[in-house]
Amino acid sequence: MPEATYQLRRGEIETYFDRTAATAWARLTSDAPVSGIRARVRAGRDAMRATILSYLPDDLTGARLLDAGCGTGALSLEAAARGADVVAVDLSPTLIDLARSRAANIPAAAHIEFRAGDMLDASLGSFDFVVAMDSLIHYQRADVVASLARIAPRVRHSIIFTFAPGTPLLVTARMIGRLFPRSDRSPAIEPQPEVKLRRAIRQTPALAGLTPARTNRISRSFYISQALELSR
Repeated sequence: MPEATYQLRRGEIETYFDRTAATAWARLTSDAPVSGIRARVRAGRDAMRATILSYLPDDLTGARLLDAGCGTGALSLEAAARGADVVAVDLSPTLIDLARSRAANIPAAAHIEFRAGDMLDASLGSFDFVVAMDSLIHYQRADVVASLARIAPRVRHSIIFTFAPGTPLLVTARMIGRLFPRSDRSPAIEPQPEVKLRRAIRQTPALAGLTPARTNRISRSFYISQALELSR
């Protein structure tokens, strides 16, 4: 992995979600009223979470699942309700604290271990399934593929992750984002043309045992994200 670029972006993401945008993110991921654009982003995220969950077995009893970049823990709770033992990890301690508080009175949360840290940490152990919803969309393609390659040896069944497809809207939005002062920016999304991403996955020896399977694109206003399943 080009470790320097990964670590730089990792630091930007941690700072943004743990400090700059923590309050806004808490509101977006709740049922509190939000603006029209944010409501559509919320709807897009809900649709993507449902898509990812549809790629998992209905009965996850006995399965171990890593929710990589768990945010406020909504996907973790749904997976745990199906019987999974979930490790929910996020770079932001603030979001992890919020996830714990939201899960406090939900019985399924007994099967979730919330941890602040890096999703690539090998000490997290091995898993039947790994999901990474919108947690790799800020990284360059080489870092995305290298991250998947580091996780792959510890996955028994499948990795389900999302990427930002290289659509004209996303490319334009990325260019516009560069016009804002750096202090006002969220970490840039890195659009990934699907053909190039799939080619990079095929050409990575550590991913040879995983085959691209189901995929689905969700587009709701400024929320555009695509799920891709890598299955053994």
